[in-house]
Amino acid sequence: MAVKNKRIRQWMWAPMLAAGLVAVAGLAIAQEYRDGHPDTYVVQKGDTLWDIAGRFLKRPWLWPEIWQANPQVKNPHLIYPGDVLSLAYINRGPMTGAPIPGVPLAQVEPFLKDMRIFDRIDNLPYVVGLEEDRMRSIRGQAVYIRGLGASAQAGQRFAILRPVQTYTMGRRRACCALVGRDKLDYAGRRNDPPYDRTWTEIMLAEGGRMEKLGIEMRKVNAGVITRGEVGGIEAATLLLDDPSYEVRVGDKVVPVESIPYDLTFYPHPPKQQFPYQKAQVLAVADRDDIGGPRDVVALSVGARDGIDNGTVFSIWRVGTNAVDRVQIPERDRDLVGADGKVRLPDEFAGHVMVFRTFDKVSYGLVMDSIRPTRIGHELKHPDATY
Repeated sequence: MAVKNKRIRQWMWAPMLAAGLVAVAGLAIAQEYRDGHPDTYVVQKGDTLWDIAGRFLKRPWLWPEIWQANPQVKNPHLIYPGDVLSLAYINRGPMTGAPIPGVPLAQVEPFLKDMRIFDRIDNLPYVVGLEEDRMRSIRGQAVYIRGLGASAQAGQRFAILRPVQTYTMGRRRACCALVGRDKLDYAGRRNDPPYDRTWTEIMLAEGGRMEKLGIEMRKVNAGVITRGEVGGIEAATLLLDDPSYEVRVGDKVVPVESIPYDLTFYPHPPKQQFPYQKAQVLAVADRDDIGGPRDVVALSVGARDGIDNGTVFSIWRVGTNAVDRVQIPERDRDLVGADGKVRLPDEFAGHVMVFRTFDKVSYGLVMDSIRPTRIGHELKHPDATY
């Protein structure tokens, strides 16, 4: 009887600590645990579901599959500090504080609220002037918007956006993906000094064809329309009420999203296997070209490729084509042909989970890593082995 109970306890392991196999009667999943896992764990303030799973399981990103086989937990995103997670059951302790999230929201919320990707921006309304002809305007001051037309009604809220980066895709005919970027000024014009690599674009399209993935825009402020285009005036008046950033002429204007993002993320693998060098890291937020755990990265795939929120990739450093110095000991690398080089294996770097998706680009959070994440790293199935 003791042996039977032990098997049941293994099968009923807490859902957010799932190992990645769908539990069915008679299936033991203990082999998926890390060595030395405890029988129970008390949820702490600051925990995330991914972090908890990562302490005890070899494949923490698959916890939702076991959760679905454990009906005693109605919602894995409503786990509270003080809850006791056990091999056999979840003991609901006093619900103190907020429920723990699937990802650390503090890291992703600025990108959920403030970053967007557009196919084009030349058709958007824009700031054409500022109150008292100022150079910049802040909260409590008026700005004047051209292009809203009759749609501008008093009381409507609009966000002020500024272009940051254009992402494009292209590919060298002879070999491999190119990495570059078109940084934009406030009006959306190219402003790309060669030494500035804060964000980047990646070019992947076949046959040398260039494709624009989208234009990255950052929210800088917001406000309410106080007067439309009336009495021969050709610009609507918007009163700024957001303390974030100063507004200047040329900034773009879009309606405020009522529900801009979803805070519930269920990790899952991509729906398809991508051709090599199709899915890559485009950029690392607020870094030159390198990032690590809890950094936001832009990815070269989006909704048109079947990517949605919660999609998990493994990140890989692409193996180099090294000169075989045993066979060719002296010749300069640039003079060695393909037959004199050896393709070295890709190297695993970590995992990234998508938290906001646009048509051709998505944003993800690096959840764990064993080496730095860099621009141009390859994205594969989360359980890829090479």
